[in-house]
Amino acid sequence: MTRIDAKFAELKAAGKKAFVAYVMAGDPDEAKSLEIVKAMPAAGVDIIELGLPFTDPMADGPTIQLAGQRALDQGMTLQKTLDLAKAFRETDDTTPIVLMGYYNPIYSRGVDKFLVDAVEAGIDGLIIVDLPPEEDEELCIPAQKAGLNFIRLATPTTDDKRLPKVLENTSGFVYYVSITGITGAAAASGADVAPEVARIKAKTDLPVIVGFGVRTPEKAEEIAAVADGTVVGSAIVNEVANGKSVEEIAAYVKSLADGAHRA
Repeated sequence: MTRIDAKFAELKAAGKKAFVAYVMAGDPDEAKSLEIVKAMPAAGVDIIELGLPFTDPMADGPTIQLAGQRALDQGMTLQKTLDLAKAFRETDDTTPIVLMGYYNPIYSRGVDKFLVDAVEAGIDGLIIVDLPPEEDEELCIPAQKAGLNFIRLATPTTDDKRLPKVLENTSGFVYYVSITGITGAAAASGADVAPEVARIKAKTDLPVIVGFGVRTPEKAEEIAAVADGTVVGSAIVNEVANGKSVEEIAAYVKSLADGAHRA
């Protein structure tokens, strides 16, 4: 059982929905991003999504693209991202960390070496948005053999014919993308999301977490109410971009987490 599996079991026993927060590693710099990540559990975050900076983030909108660029400009690398996770693990051995990004940096490092290093750093799961199920032998299967969850995205365009393939080797949870388009592009709607979550849950026992388009505590509550939890990314990253202090960012995150936990 991974930390992700344990967290969902704990939440289910407590009758609570999950709140997942995305933070770009190295934004605005290495030291402050570690402080932000360290502040997340006390702010009510159940699972941390740690963004891996990449030059060509095709699924991401301007907010996260710019965050990745700021991190790269500060010299952030895959190794430094793993070092950040390892530093977080020095004081927190229970909060799950999901590394979210693109395959190129992992491929460049070498899958076998990456998986050894990721496990050692305390990473619990991977979301690699540009690897489709047809490429599962590339990273998904080796990752699961190494003890990492491999989390897949389902979208409004994932029809009933495609869904079983998407779910086939998914573990940890299913990440449902609530809108068609890039991160931060539009507001999610509980009324639109509810039937899609039900459709996915009819095909899997995994928790379904909904992201993209959640910016307020009210929206976090609305979306979490029709799923097993919600993810907020761009809105948090925007607080970092606006130069907010770690305390201010944590207070905003807490308001979102409280919203999700009210659901």
